[in-house]
Amino acid sequence: MTTIDPGTRNATALATAVERWNAGDLPGYLQVYADDIRLHGYSPEPMDKAGVETFYQGIFAAFPENHLELHETFGDGDRLTTRFTLTGRHDGDFMGVAPTGTRITLPGITILHFREGAIVERWSCSDMLGLLVQLGAVPAPR
Repeated sequence: MTTIDPGTRNATALATAVERWNAGDLPGYLQVYADDIRLHGYSPEPMDKAGVETFYQGIFAAFPENHLELHETFGDGDRLTTRFTLTGRHDGDFMGVAPTGTRITLPGITILHFREGAIVERWSCSDMLGLLVQLGAVPAPR
């Protein structure tokens, strides 16, 4: 595993995607995904591109002024791994939870598999239980 040169094709594609995300440009963000994307980790079965778009539309509706920050990014061949944090305020329905106005922090890690500068497969793990605790949807573990 090596630290990524920010000028590489895949790192540039990722940086552009994050820039588009933080600008609130969901269509621009989604351009980083290949048409045959398979996204693992947010639903029981991998999501296709339509599923990815629907999922992220829900995130933008629930947390309309969210911000994505990448912390470390490492790579091996055509894969990048990055630790991220999504922050925002809960201003819309999310997973059946009515808006609370609560500021949230959602940390996670994702592995991105690129082909020709586009993500063809992604594996993500984020603290969804912690997010639901922050929203008051479930009690904090003891």
